[in-house]
Amino acid sequence: MQFHIQSTVFGQFARLIFRNQIFRYPDEIDPSLWEKAVGQDAQSPRPEQALHHVDDGTEKREQKSAGVADSPSNALVVGWYGPTDSENPQNWPDTLKHLIAFQMCLLNFAVYIASSIYVPGESNLIEEFGVSEIVATLGLSLFTFGYGIGPMLWSPLSEMPVLGRSRIFVGTLFAFIIFQLPVGLAPNVAVFLVFRFLTGFCGSPCLATGGGTLNDIYPPTQVPYLLLVWQSAGVLGPIFGPVIGGYLAPAKGWRWTIWVFTILCSFVLAAMFFLLPETSAGNILYERARRLRKATGNDRLKSQTEVDSAHHGTKDHLMLLARAFTLTFTEPIILFVDLYAGLLYGVLFIWFESFPIVFGTIYGFTIGQQGLVFLSILVFASISVAVLLLWTNKRLVPSMLSKTFKPEMVLPPAFIGGFALPICLFWFGWTSRESVHWIVPIIGSGLFGIGVSTLFNSVYTYIGIVYARYAASIFAGAALFRALFGGAFPLFARSLFYNIGVGPGNSLLGGLAVLFIPIPFIIHRYGERVRAWSKHAN
Repeated sequence: MQFHIQSTVFGQFARLIFRNQIFRYPDEIDPSLWEKAVGQDAQSPRPEQALHHVDDGTEKREQKSAGVADSPSNALVVGWYGPTDSENPQNWPDTLKHLIAFQMCLLNFAVYIASSIYVPGESNLIEEFGVSEIVATLGLSLFTFGYGIGPMLWSPLSEMPVLGRSRIFVGTLFAFIIFQLPVGLAPNVAVFLVFRFLTGFCGSPCLATGGGTLNDIYPPTQVPYLLLVWQSAGVLGPIFGPVIGGYLAPAKGWRWTIWVFTILCSFVLAAMFFLLPETSAGNILYERARRLRKATGNDRLKSQTEVDSAHHGTKDHLMLLARAFTLTFTEPIILFVDLYAGLLYGVLFIWFESFPIVFGTIYGFTIGQQGLVFLSILVFASISVAVLLLWTNKRLVPSMLSKTFKPEMVLPPAFIGGFALPICLFWFGWTSRESVHWIVPIIGSGLFGIGVSTLFNSVYTYIGIVYARYAASIFAGAALFRALFGGAFPLFARSLFYNIGVGPGNSLLGGLAVLFIPIPFIIHRYGERVRAWSKHAN
């Protein structure tokens, strides 16, 4: 099996050191391959990629069969060697694709666990630095803000053919690990908070660009399965964080909560350094054209993206960097989905802050036992994911293969999640009392697993299908909204529950969740009509 070592970061370093004499590409062994490359489609042969966007306001039909691009320079467009080109990520062996998907899931889990594993150690930080609860909570909020803002830069960069994805992943994860040193060794709370934000910013590419990577390598009928698993890995991080931190913080202090996930991320970095090849079709063809120009001396050999961007100026490049912002705020479907998911995320982060009050104050659980409560969410989420995978196999994929498929057909599971969340909040709020056994609110909290699995997976799969060409950018916008609401709401959560009580506080959150119930139904009913107005939707 080809592992495409030459396009991994390790392979690129090795080629640089040995002057391209090892891990050689096929066109370096046989430069005459340029004749085979010219005249093929320059982009991945997916139907949804038939339109190539020059920028956010201009569209251009790709040259499907012509070898000469329609451009003033009369460039020869370098494409794939044919439908079975082994360098096309869509043609890679399933084993390699699954290895890449596993790395994306592991990275997603490792970065997400970094947000919540610290929370059980907040009391230690308060005691050590003499700060208030709100300042200690900023350690969570600033990290969350960082990993929400980061993808708005990293995701558009990863879609630039000059850079690709693998370098972004490895470079930012390396910075994420290095910046953990001043976090774990912080002499004061100011250093701690500044670098918590920076680590969140550097660790953020996995939250959005991971979805783009899966779109790079899997055909459209398999993408829903992988997005479901990848997004579920992100849910597991915040669940396992309090479980691990709940026992680690009291025994070793809050600093060791930082070192544990730093060690985990170091293993992930090593794996990605050696085993993550470049998956961006645009970057692969850009590099191919550059090598062929060098080998043949023919400067007319260019990739399609080079032809399209030949007359781009600074404004065009800035527009590309701003793509995540422009898509988020100019596409109604993306904006409503992101607002919906962000508000729900904020509500749920507030709800999590009631757990120490319920299980610590009311039921007398230790910090470690309070973390174990989150396992109920894991149980219900696991059942939900299994059912969703079955539904995807039996209903969704056959629908995608039919001529009548519409992206809105992925949304029905969200209908269930829309009702599961308010039921969870009301159940948890009004059963959390000494007269009711602790297992009852724990079961109620498990319904969150159903809600988050069905809601988030459905709506994100939907926008991932509708805006497949810009998957990384649209997932970046989603991460921004989740982070803004999820980071801000916990800052006033404890005041909410202390002032009005656990029952009324959860009822308020449940009432907000009830207001969100119609949104999936509205998108399901009117989404096709709204998509027709869009110049970016498939």
